Amino acid sequence: MQRNDIHRIIDANINRASEALRVLEDWSRYSKDDLKISEKLKQIRHSINSLLLTYPNLVMSRESVSDVGRDIENNSKRKSVRDIIRANCKRVEEALRVLSEYGQLIDLNTKILEENRYEIYTIEKELLKNEKLLRLQNAKLYLVASRDNLTSGKDFLSIIEKSLEGGVDIIQLREKNENETKILKLAKEIKRIVSGSEALFIINDRVDLALACDADGVHLGQDDFPVSEARKITPEGFIIGLSTHSPEQGVDALHATHLPDYFGVGPVFPTPTKPDYKAAGLEYVSWAKDNLKNIPWFAIGGIDEGNINKVISVGAERIAVVRAIMNSKDPKAITKNLKEKLIENLKQYAQSK
Repeated sequence: MQRNDIHRIIDANINRASEALRVLEDWSRYSKDDLKISEKLKQIRHSINSLLLTYPNLVMSRESVSDVGRDIENNSKRKSVRDIIRANCKRVEEALRVLSEYGQLIDLNTKILEENRYEIYTIEKELLKNEKLLRLQNAKLYLVASRDNLTSGKDFLSIIEKSLEGGVDIIQLREKNENETKILKLAKEIKRIVSGSEALFIINDRVDLALACDADGVHLGQDDFPVSEARKITPEGFIIGLSTHSPEQGVDALHATHLPDYFGVGPVFPTPTKPDYKAAGLEYVSWAKDNLKNIPWFAIGGIDEGNINKVISVGAERIAVVRAIMNSKDPKAITKNLKEKLIENLKQYAQSK
């Protein structure tokens, strides 16, 4: 291989790495406000671009017009920020690997290139963890998908798909009356469906099943596995939610050693989904508004189109539903309507304050 060909390969991969690093840098800077990661990505980008100054022949060997790769169609599709982060991290990692290999032929400092590549592996993990938590922060509508109260004849997975089309932000699988093998099989099917969307996928109660199906997190009840213990066996960025049914439980959770990533607040209204719990009422929602300011919380329990305005009026910005979507005639339409109603009423409520 001639030296000019080597220069072309190295020049192309410097550009690839630099472009991808800029994409990642802008996300960490403007969306996450993460100074540490932004500075590190900028440092790596400048380090790579400095090779063009050290080796001016790299630019002179560039032949963009005659590059046969210009006509190769790129069929990759980005459906979420997660896809963008993963794709561009891989792009940097692959480009740095190429630079490390071919750079040896022109005496590039491959040690630094390899250090940067391993640094990107760490940054990728951090960015994806942050992206998941950001989706939680932005979530408004949460569906607890349960077959226990499902109207006879309805297709469970079809309802999941339609709710995603309608814009639901979080799907929780809640199966109380099934064995582990069947729950895991169902969870993996839902995970496959949810993976093509922006929605998060949560498993109710079972940390082990959530990890086994690669769910985004687990939702725990007051009598389930403690949040502190769940933190010990779950990876960074794994979401843990906790049900609370009174101000006392809310206070206890806030003063615990390990906070959950979000709270369930309810049941707001009487619901057959929680027959053993007395409705906490709108008063608990109002308490949550004043006391759970630094952590996402979802009002839950008997909420539907007819009473959602009452829940919003006392301070709820996020809601979780079960039957309102699971037993509706048109899950997609009701999901879209609930979310639009929630967002619109939040706007009006904010303007009236």
